[in-house]
Amino acid sequence: MVLYKRKPVQLVPVPDDIGPDDEVWTIKETGEVFKTYEEYLVRQEFYKQKKFICVITGHSALNFFDALRSEQANAEEIEQAFPEALKGPVLRKVQFKTTSRIDTLVDQVYDDFKTDYYPHEAVIVNMMTGDRLHGVIRDKAIFSGKTLPDGTAAPPRARYFVSLDERPGEEAVCDETQISRDRKVFTKSVIRSFLKGTTSREAWTGAPWIVKPDVARRYNISTTVPEALRHETKLAERKKLALQKRQSMGEQVSPHPTPDSMSPTGPVRLPDLKPAPKSHKSKAQQAQQAHNQANGTKHKSPNGFPGIEPGGFVHMPLPGSQMHMALSLRTNQEMHHIYTQQPQIQAPPPPPPPPKGPIDDLQLQPQGRVRPKLKYFCNDPPVDVEPDLKHPFGAKILMKSVGPLLETWDTLNVYVEVLQLDSFTFDDFVEALHIASEELPVELFTEVHCAVLKILVSAEDQGGKPQIELPELEVEDDEDEEEEESAEPTPEPEPKPAGRATRRSLAKAEAEKLAAAQAEAERKALEAENAPKHRAEELLSDYNWIEQLAKRQLQDGGWQMIMVGLLHQLSKKERRREKCEELLQQLVPTEIEQPTQETVRERYSSLDVNYRIQALQIICQLCSETKAFREYMETCSTAMTDYRKQKIELQRNRKQAIEELKALNEERKILLPDNLPPSPPLESAKTNGDVSMTDLEDVTPMPEEVPDSGDESVIGGRALRKGKLRAAERKRKAELEQERKEKAEAAAKVPKQSKQFLKLLKDIEAKEKVISDYEKQIGVIDDDLRENDCNRTRVLGKDRFFNRYYWFERNGMPFAGLPESSTAHAKYANGCIWVQGPDELEREGYIDMPPEWQDEYKAKFDMTVPERKKLEEGPTSVFNAYQWGFYSEPEEIDALLGWLNDKGLKEGKLRKELIANRENIAKHMEARKAYIGPVGGSNTKGATKEDDDKSQKEGTPAPAPVEKPNKRMSTRGRTTAAPTPEVSAPKYRCLSWHNTDAMDQLGHLHSEQPAPVRARKPTKRKSESAAIVAEAAESTGSRKKKARHSRG
Repeated sequence: MVLYKRKPVQLVPVPDDIGPDDEVWTIKETGEVFKTYEEYLVRQEFYKQKKFICVITGHSALNFFDALRSEQANAEEIEQAFPEALKGPVLRKVQFKTTSRIDTLVDQVYDDFKTDYYPHEAVIVNMMTGDRLHGVIRDKAIFSGKTLPDGTAAPPRARYFVSLDERPGEEAVCDETQISRDRKVFTKSVIRSFLKGTTSREAWTGAPWIVKPDVARRYNISTTVPEALRHETKLAERKKLALQKRQSMGEQVSPHPTPDSMSPTGPVRLPDLKPAPKSHKSKAQQAQQAHNQANGTKHKSPNGFPGIEPGGFVHMPLPGSQMHMALSLRTNQEMHHIYTQQPQIQAPPPPPPPPKGPIDDLQLQPQGRVRPKLKYFCNDPPVDVEPDLKHPFGAKILMKSVGPLLETWDTLNVYVEVLQLDSFTFDDFVEALHIASEELPVELFTEVHCAVLKILVSAEDQGGKPQIELPELEVEDDEDEEEEESAEPTPEPEPKPAGRATRRSLAKAEAEKLAAAQAEAERKALEAENAPKHRAEELLSDYNWIEQLAKRQLQDGGWQMIMVGLLHQLSKKERRREKCEELLQQLVPTEIEQPTQETVRERYSSLDVNYRIQALQIICQLCSETKAFREYMETCSTAMTDYRKQKIELQRNRKQAIEELKALNEERKILLPDNLPPSPPLESAKTNGDVSMTDLEDVTPMPEEVPDSGDESVIGGRALRKGKLRAAERKRKAELEQERKEKAEAAAKVPKQSKQFLKLLKDIEAKEKVISDYEKQIGVIDDDLRENDCNRTRVLGKDRFFNRYYWFERNGMPFAGLPESSTAHAKYANGCIWVQGPDELEREGYIDMPPEWQDEYKAKFDMTVPERKKLEEGPTSVFNAYQWGFYSEPEEIDALLGWLNDKGLKEGKLRKELIANRENIAKHMEARKAYIGPVGGSNTKGATKEDDDKSQKEGTPAPAPVEKPNKRMSTRGRTTAAPTPEVSAPKYRCLSWHNTDAMDQLGHLHSEQPAPVRARKPTKRKSESAAIVAEAAESTGSRKKKARHSRG
């Protein structure tokens, strides 16, 4: 059932008037028949559009035939994967369900059947001895629930009789707690695919899920839709409710009797008349009404008789009477007089209303604001920029490598738990890619390669099989070569006797000569094209990279050789051929006559950083195909479902607690007047600003008032002043004591609050604490959801010119990396907002539009879209999806928020996301600035102030300045002490990264062989470490939980 615009494709019925001799055209895949070739072509063009959806996988942008093949292939796979014993019960459970979302339906089915098993189903039995045995359920006995003596109801229970495969002839009787299914058999993704392939639902609200007819016949499921669930019944119910609502709104009893109610023929219902709102009157009518009210005149009709006042009542004569007929005739005459004397004046049409809600961003008027300048992480930016807008490490990186670099770093940090790596910052990763060499080995560079390679092939004790699909290598047959060698050479034709030369024969000979020369040139060109451009075949002739990787032979150039073998085999696939061949030409060039493992190691150690990024991108993309990555994503998806359920429950509890708090606050308002303290007494005159004369005496004299120290009367004056100061101090203490006593007496007079009011205050405080706890738990679950969302990188949003904005810490990883990482002190992961240009379709359809569309846009906004892009983005821009820029300062984010227009559809969403995450973004940008500053920079000799300033611009580790000795320092009479050896700091930040996770879980690095096991008693420290590792392995995502708790 292929979908088109989310609805099943309706096939064209076979025409009835086809004769046996008529010429027809058919489509084999659908069985459709057409009488004319034009109809056939129109249908084929319709099917070739890439607008169809495979209903099972959900893949879109397919043509009809690709979607049909995808459905058929996946239907067979699901048919084999889903347990046969569960198909009937699951379909009966789903039949006629009215749940609208399939995700909710899948959750319901999963919860209902998670602990419910059926006969003939393969299960795993957990025996009392601890053994796990495979078996098949032979029978199932269900016992109904009962009410216990204490009044509680015991739920129904079941007993299963399981035949054990490992113990023929034996059966185990157990309940649902003792048996389980294989985790791969009954998962939500399998249930979803199974339901999509076996059920359907119409596109109207409240439509039930219906099992497909052929499947329903196979499992004896009724397909007769109940009357209450049919579309006609639902539609009739809605119409009936709408009619009742209109009648209830229209039937209002008037307080005054109407003329029809007093008619002898009975009441006649008249239409409800309501006074028109004031806004419906014209300005002339409103002015006339105000003039009449000011003059005390009543409203008159055009014939001079008093008219009906607006909103007033009129006494009408009975129907059928003479007065009624005369009044009707007079009314008709008056209306004719009005229409003949006063022609209607048509008012001009009102202006179109302003658009409500957000609209397309490019349809908003330009505001003249310029976006903050982008920075570039490469040496070939798309526009000429100032040097301070280039990252110093970008001097060696090309723009085409920035996207793969970000992709690789993001993949490695999202899946660090699967790869058993410590998380690392983006700047350390870039630095490691730059400086790793034979003279300076970098653990981060080596461990990343080895960890990814070990995921691609299982260990030797686990089978040593590739975990990805690899193309087959071409194996030349030795027998064919021998046959070719032993084949006899073709005898040369004998020269013909030369005849008489004519002009025709000479022209023919010249043409043959030219043709032979051209064929020889083509042959040589073909040979040059097919000639080997590298020596990978020769290097790998007696080397099996899969076996070596299974044995974990990664040391001394081992992983570099494995990389060559992997790239060589991947080059046989057309999609990866160009990139792999380019890398092999760098690692095993034809200039090396005899390539060895040592030469490969040397070539890789001097490989350009762009090629290193390219190689890492290839092997990281392969990881997504492995079983370990798929299981991790499935586990995270299941965990997210559980977290969502917990969040819904917490939100429900919080809402209830808020309602209870609201009721308590209402009660507090009622009790508050009786428990208010009395108004404070008026302060004394002294506190109002009166100053005693004693205080004036305490003022210290100004410097010009101090007497001359040579005067003899100074001693007596000082003694008198000290006595006055002591008296003022005693008086001040007495006043403070009096004030304290007055406050104590006032407090004693305050009436004590009632016990009921105090208890209420405690209840309010407790309820507020409960709500706060709920909010904290919801915040923790939000972090869990964000960190387990690892299937794809989430984009923050797009701006008006379709540039995409990424904050890579937004999902799949903790904001600052794992807290137990060796570089956790950096307190950030990436610390930048990255801007990607528009993709090709968006650029062609919305920016570089056809000339006629550009002219239409220019007529409206006085500029074309490219001109507006240049004006509003300023001197820095990105023009396609292969170009990237970034922001690294909190001030730039604030300026970006000021540039975005929240009235636009795209920018409104982007601005909302940036505001919601602004605090975390700015926090980690500041942490990045502190980490990559001069502190902890490289200690390169001979650094200058200019180098230091330049490094501070954008995060390059600044060389530490070398202190020069003071040549004029005197050392005479001193004993020169021996210099104390100092522990030198690492020259580069990335050298401080160590893979502690691999050491904790494996006991060695990925690039090392495991150490031999020693039979000795473990120390207390190692026992504790092993216990921590075992505890962390119990649940997936435990390291991310530690990150969350460290933030709290």
